[in-house]
Amino acid sequence: MRTSPELRRKLISVAAVSAALLTAAPASVAVAQESAPRPAAVPAAQTEAAPGIQAERLIVGYKSGATEAKSNKAAAADAAAKAEKTGEEIDFQRRLGTGAALVELGSDPTRADVAGVVAQYQADPQVAYVVPDRLNKPTAVTPNDTEYSKQWDLFESTAGMNVPGAWDTTTGTGVTVAVIDTGYVAHSDLAANIVGGYDFISDTAVSVDGNGRDSNPADPGDWYNDNECGQGIAASTSSWHGTHVAGTIAAATNNGKGVAGIAHGAKISPVRVLGKCGGYDSDIIDAITWASGGTVSGVPANTNVAKVINMSLGGGGACSTATQSAITGAVNRGTTVVVAAGNENQNVSNASPANCNNVIAVAATNRVGSRASYSNYGSLVDIAAPGGETRTSTANGILSTLNSGTKTPSSENYASYQGTSMATPHVAGLVALMKSANSALTPAQIESAVKANARPLPGTCSGGCGAGLADAAKTVQAVKGGTSTGTTFSSTTAVAIPDNGAAIESPISVTGRSGNAPSALQVGVDITHTYRGDLVIDLVAPDGSAYRLKSAASDSADNVNTTYTVNASSEVANGTWKLRVQDTAAQDTGTLNGWKLTF
Repeated sequence: MRTSPELRRKLISVAAVSAALLTAAPASVAVAQESAPRPAAVPAAQTEAAPGIQAERLIVGYKSGATEAKSNKAAAADAAAKAEKTGEEIDFQRRLGTGAALVELGSDPTRADVAGVVAQYQADPQVAYVVPDRLNKPTAVTPNDTEYSKQWDLFESTAGMNVPGAWDTTTGTGVTVAVIDTGYVAHSDLAANIVGGYDFISDTAVSVDGNGRDSNPADPGDWYNDNECGQGIAASTSSWHGTHVAGTIAAATNNGKGVAGIAHGAKISPVRVLGKCGGYDSDIIDAITWASGGTVSGVPANTNVAKVINMSLGGGGACSTATQSAITGAVNRGTTVVVAAGNENQNVSNASPANCNNVIAVAATNRVGSRASYSNYGSLVDIAAPGGETRTSTANGILSTLNSGTKTPSSENYASYQGTSMATPHVAGLVALMKSANSALTPAQIESAVKANARPLPGTCSGGCGAGLADAAKTVQAVKGGTSTGTTFSSTTAVAIPDNGAAIESPISVTGRSGNAPSALQVGVDITHTYRGDLVIDLVAPDGSAYRLKSAASDSADNVNTTYTVNASSEVANGTWKLRVQDTAAQDTGTLNGWKLTF
């Protein structure tokens, strides 16, 4: 057990407690000699201390009729009396919710007479029980999955995503993630977390399962021969890509086999859109719509609506209006869309749907925390996550669930892949953890929190890898319990933003709140401004602390009309909050039309 220096200073061993005192003795207390037991005048208090346990405090339960059971003053006096009898430091600390008293023992580590303290309480006819205030440790932080030690991407301090630290708070329970991919091939390390999906491939030449759209998203294999998918394209065996992605998100965990899933309490809805040689936009658009709870003609309503969509897929060119429409619809329905940046080692501006609006675009990092050599990059990348790089060793890839079949399904297995396809489910899994910890989070709040709580890349990234390396534990901690009450404070007073001039501030007075601001404070901003890349925007708390919402950037688009999420849990809610806006370059002007805070 690892303890803080203060704990270690306070710990007192109870190893010296005699066998008689360590056993619950409702009728008598045995003397640790050869003499016969002596009947007690009243039932003796029980203790659950055991040899070798260390304790800095004891929990003392008094009988219901005892004065000490109700009076803190009496409990404190009792502790002082027992301290005088034993020569130990014994201090009453507080009353527990059950009515028991918490007493703290002495701080001298050389003393070891906890037995004497326990004996004094146990012998007291007014005491019902005395037990050590044991130090508990988180459970399930190190899963017993046999291949977990190979999942560096989850736990390694250098470039892992700090996932185990989030499992103390949530494992993704109550959230469904739609994996829009090649479908699902049966795997016993995933089966418990699979719910109904759909096969959206309408072209039988692509589906290779003998039919068009249906409710069976099983992956029959996506192998192809030389030149079958285009002149000069070499043959490929089946990838079982969707199953690998799904395993990273939600493989069964602590089941004594295989790998651990990032959000292993979540469910996976396999939605099949990719078959032989890929998949069409039209099928992907319908899949996005259906997975997020929208209506698709000829397809039954989705009974497993996803709050997270993972799309480890893409093609070249700009985001089409048709694809953007589907994504916007999904986000408006409350579903967060996470997309792979692509593996062409080029600017993501030429990779769709990663270059669409309202998605979380994910770049891939390797085991030392640098941008993987294949990963796309650029200003449209939102976040980076482990995607692996296997040039030197497959151990540096991302291990997940797979199948051994080279064409059609065979036996289940595990294998390491690399790619932004592997990085994306890390972030989708994180989003599932966030939604489970705080179901009120919107897609915009989720994206903002993922970025705000990222850590700097341990390695290097040329071209732009977004906000940094996603950090699961930090992000979940920031958003947990931050449900919004819906109370909004706003300012509609327009303020001119001078060209390349001093910062302007707009105040909002917040009253009637109790305690601190939430960890997911929503800051809505409405600014009219040509070339918004010139703008720097800060939220200023009542104590003067500033939270950067937007930095100056190379962004030629007009206007800022969005909602930012700020972890303001260290700030007192009531007081005057300010929005500070500054134009940092010449030739463009604008107006802060208004802004709002939603608690």
